[in-house]
Amino acid sequence: MSLSDPKNQIQLLRFDDDFDGEVRLEEPMSRHTFYRIGGPAFAWIQCDSIASLSQVISICVKGNFPWCVVGMGANLLVSDDGFEGVVIHLGRDFKKWDFNQCTFQFYVGSSVAFTRIVQQAFHLGVSGFEFGTGTPGTMGGILTMNAGRPDDSIGSRVVSLRTYSASDGIKTYRGEDIDWEYRHTSIPSDEVVLDCILQARAGDKQEIQEKMDKILAHRKQVQPLSAHCCGSVFKNPEGHSAGKLIESCGLKGKRIGGAQISPKHANFIVNDANASAKDVCALIHLAQQKVHKRYNIELHPEVRFLGFHE
Repeated sequence: MSLSDPKNQIQLLRFDDDFDGEVRLEEPMSRHTFYRIGGPAFAWIQCDSIASLSQVISICVKGNFPWCVVGMGANLLVSDDGFEGVVIHLGRDFKKWDFNQCTFQFYVGSSVAFTRIVQQAFHLGVSGFEFGTGTPGTMGGILTMNAGRPDDSIGSRVVSLRTYSASDGIKTYRGEDIDWEYRHTSIPSDEVVLDCILQARAGDKQEIQEKMDKILAHRKQVQPLSAHCCGSVFKNPEGHSAGKLIESCGLKGKRIGGAQISPKHANFIVNDANASAKDVCALIHLAQQKVHKRYNIELHPEVRFLGFHE
């Protein structure tokens, strides 16, 4: 066994009593995505501290071995063939959060569910996070994709955040240092979000609840919340609704294999009957082709793809 081989180093972590985390080999990624789709990763590793995160990333970077970080897998589609690399999940030390009553600021670890912060803000009677009602995902993913609406997103609440990179270690950014765009940020793709500080503001608890109830009622009315899916599949083209464009092409309810373009909202593709990633991709490509042919508009996916080859 060559100890310079990153695969061997990763396998040996399972027997290292000092490793602060958990290593699973050939872990089905269908267990770690909202879609319930995906073949096995070479390794799924939960890192419970910055030290173990640094250790795993160092092995991968030095060995030129593919790796990525996955939270809840809310917006992730994994190939049926799986991922021949390391999937990192952030555990214990990244699940911490706190609220400062004096500054009205939340400290939030990257593995905390965003919905938990939305709910805690409500219970504390502070405002600023109602837009995130019912939005799935961990804080790291929410920040990386700048979750929210075009006119109101998480980026506008960020005071600062910290990341980790193999080359520079822990880095700190002020909120204004980052470009917060629609479903995109300037956070480098090779850096892992560790935690952040978010700014809340004083609010009226009844008004907060009314806003949250209204948002949730609307989501339940127009989105297939109980289905296995990744949320919105496509970004909305400027000035257009991706769902309405797809629906106007007669694709609402269209099935391929076990996947279906939701009859409730055409920008959702659901795993309706043991769908494969191939089924979902076929519907994605069909929607892109039909919309482009009819409107000459390119639909760009919002869903993240893992394990696919060009």
